[in-house]
Amino acid sequence: MSERIGVLIVDDSAVVRQVLSARLLQSPGIEVVGAVQDPIFAMDHMNKNWPDVVVLDLEMPRMDGLTFLKKIMAVRPTPVVICSTLTQRNADISLEALAAGAVAVIAKPETGLKRFIEDDSADITAAVRAAAAAGRRRTAKAVPAMAGAALPSRATTVPAAPVRAATNQERLVAIGTSTGGTQALEKVLPALPPGGTGVVVVQHMPEKFTAAFAARLDSMCRVRVLEARDGDPVVPGHVLIAPGGRHLEVVMRDNRYRVRVFDGPPVNRHRPSVDVLFRSVAKVAGPAALGVIMTGMGDDGARGLLEMHKAGAYTVAQDEATCVVHGMPREAVALGAVDRETPLLQIAEVINQHG
Repeated sequence: MSERIGVLIVDDSAVVRQVLSARLLQSPGIEVVGAVQDPIFAMDHMNKNWPDVVVLDLEMPRMDGLTFLKKIMAVRPTPVVICSTLTQRNADISLEALAAGAVAVIAKPETGLKRFIEDDSADITAAVRAAAAAGRRRTAKAVPAMAGAALPSRATTVPAAPVRAATNQERLVAIGTSTGGTQALEKVLPALPPGGTGVVVVQHMPEKFTAAFAARLDSMCRVRVLEARDGDPVVPGHVLIAPGGRHLEVVMRDNRYRVRVFDGPPVNRHRPSVDVLFRSVAKVAGPAALGVIMTGMGDDGARGLLEMHKAGAYTVAQDEATCVVHGMPREAVALGAVDRETPLLQIAEVINQHG
């Protein structure tokens, strides 16, 4: 029997509060403990009945969602799912919210909110459950790290990756991640040296958010980080992030790796899909590739990583102790797709060895 999940909805839209409450209540084990119109009402409610998960809007009267999130994290770190209107401004603020400790972001449209919640209720419910799982994983000693932050590793050295089949192909790194992945990538990518192996990333993220995320990472890293465009080459010292709402795969053109960015139906409920990326890398790079699957809910990427493993690539999964949500890495391990499980703070070293 799963534990009860108490959810507080904080949104100035009466439609969102009403329809989202009704949808969440239809999911077994979820209880809506409150639905309020702004953070001032929310603080009063939380003082009486602290929720397991908060679903939080960003733009509200009297106090904005980001300010409220930071107050929550300072007083009592709690899993928060941001429910943000899909705008460029809110993309930037949502990334700040993730950095401040939010577990996930749901992009909602500016119009048609009722239809959106009804159509996407499964994804919203999954995000709430993932946030609750992340909260249960946090121990009292880990509170200062907040949701999604990396836990320190006790290991001091990283064993070298085993030698794979000889190849004259240029090296390539493919990374797939979802819930908690924005924070994880902010730990891994800044540790990569300039001129290192070319990297391609699928991070489950809404359309318009990935451009802001790539720009944020680029400001933090010694490597160049860009939102991928169709035909971009995969070159040393560059990281290409799949654009939200479109698939990305690696192809070989003109004797070099390039990315193909394209529309298509969701795979494993996702677009971009990690499986799409990993399967393409298995075909074009084989043993010259390194595959990394990190924190995230669901199983997207597990089967693609298995294909990379069978093609001779070295494959790594983030270990359970440092994942916000261990779903994607766990499924890859269960399939036998993983050569090694690695703490988050050691993944950059593994990537550097691959070059």
